[in-house]
Amino acid sequence: MRQLTALDAQFLHAESATTAAHVAGLAILDPACSRAGAVTRECLIGLLRERVHLAPALRLRLATVPFDLDRPYWTEDPDLDVAGHVHEVTLTAPGDDAQLAEEVARIHERRLDRGRPLWEMHLIQGLTGGRVALYAKVHHCAIDGVSGAETLAALLDLTPEPRVVERPAPTPRTTAPGLAGMLAGAVARSVMQPARTLYSLGRMATELDTMPLASALPGARQVAAATRMITGRGRELPELPMLTAPRTPFNGPIGPERRFSYGSIPLADVKRVARSSGASVNDVVMTLCASALRAWLRERDALPDRPLIAAVPVAVRTASAQDVVGNQISVMVTPIPTDLACPRERLRVMARTMHTAKRRFAGSPAGWLGELSSMLPAAVTALATSTVFRLASIMLPPINLIVSNVPGPQLPLYLCGARVLAYHPMSVLTDVSGGVNITCFSYDGSLDFGILSCPDRVADVWRLMGHLQEAMDELMEQIEPAGRLTPVGSLPARQMVPA
Repeated sequence: MRQLTALDAQFLHAESATTAAHVAGLAILDPACSRAGAVTRECLIGLLRERVHLAPALRLRLATVPFDLDRPYWTEDPDLDVAGHVHEVTLTAPGDDAQLAEEVARIHERRLDRGRPLWEMHLIQGLTGGRVALYAKVHHCAIDGVSGAETLAALLDLTPEPRVVERPAPTPRTTAPGLAGMLAGAVARSVMQPARTLYSLGRMATELDTMPLASALPGARQVAAATRMITGRGRELPELPMLTAPRTPFNGPIGPERRFSYGSIPLADVKRVARSSGASVNDVVMTLCASALRAWLRERDALPDRPLIAAVPVAVRTASAQDVVGNQISVMVTPIPTDLACPRERLRVMARTMHTAKRRFAGSPAGWLGELSSMLPAAVTALATSTVFRLASIMLPPINLIVSNVPGPQLPLYLCGARVLAYHPMSVLTDVSGGVNITCFSYDGSLDFGILSCPDRVADVWRLMGHLQEAMDELMEQIEPAGRLTPVGSLPARQMVPA
């Protein structure tokens, strides 16, 4: 018996007419090395039938408690037919990147059917160069970024020849309790809810300075420091910067439509910049995002005079929880230096900011996201979440966007015999997290980006992808032949102009 955690259930409750809370990925495939020279729907269905036992999230469906009195349970679907989850479409000629992105955005807009396992796969034929694409989505209540990559990995091979996967010995099925058991659990948790709320408040008090909006309240930092001293939790922690998000075109109520763009940057270039500056790969990724967002906002005369605030998901999944369905994530909220005109200075400040955030996270992992989700009874959060999210987007957004970087394998992989050329991740847009989301996945020598937006907020999402690539070129141009970034003082005068 597995019940959704409060955080998992929050992803369900966040869904509305304008929000679809699934994560997804777009794999670009080259079928030339496969036996048939093609990837067919029948081949994909056969592969899923052989390996679905390796991916628990694909076998489970929701069992809801009457009137949403408690969080739903997972139950194994005895009638699972993977063929009903696999779809196929062929693009009209020429089948270019823009057409593919448009088709994927349309599919991504649609919410998953909660009456069956929460996933779909769409095989997209007709791409230029004989390529094929596979778009796969799974509800965020079932997976996070890392477990999503692991779910996909169950279908992948190290060679064009698919490996043989043995069927496991029969094991007890995951089942939900009966109606009486569900209602008994709901009553028990309702009785304990006041104590649970007080516990969550106590835990959150130590982290007030890490929470957007709350950290800006008068006395929040002093309360957090005093609570940590009393409880002995992370007394010697670095002080974090202010986490007040400025108003931008990204923020405000979102609509139901989506736009998508994608592209890749050589990982070797990112590593070269990181080595030359003493930064990490993730510092460079965050700087690229800051630079792209700055350029996009400047073009529209909408650049704030202070840094944007980004939420950065952090995987906290342990080895013992590898097969656990649901989310094992936390989040770091950090400023990104969109207010700095000098690329070198942006990288330096971003590296310093991320170093502080990581030190703070290591000393006191931010658990406020889960605690916040646990504070109210399940029935209240089920009714109120989407409304609260919309009100927050209108009044004062807690963050400007989410930026996520998921590490992946640095060797070629194959699906149904076809080589995976790239894998572009996609995530969730909500009213409260902003109308644009940037996610990247490192794979086989590349950083593969996926940018999702609401057209009411960012219509020209390809322009944002272009700015990312321009930002990489900008950093590479500053590396001297010796492999070092040039000192800030030697940059051209036009790059030193204050924001």
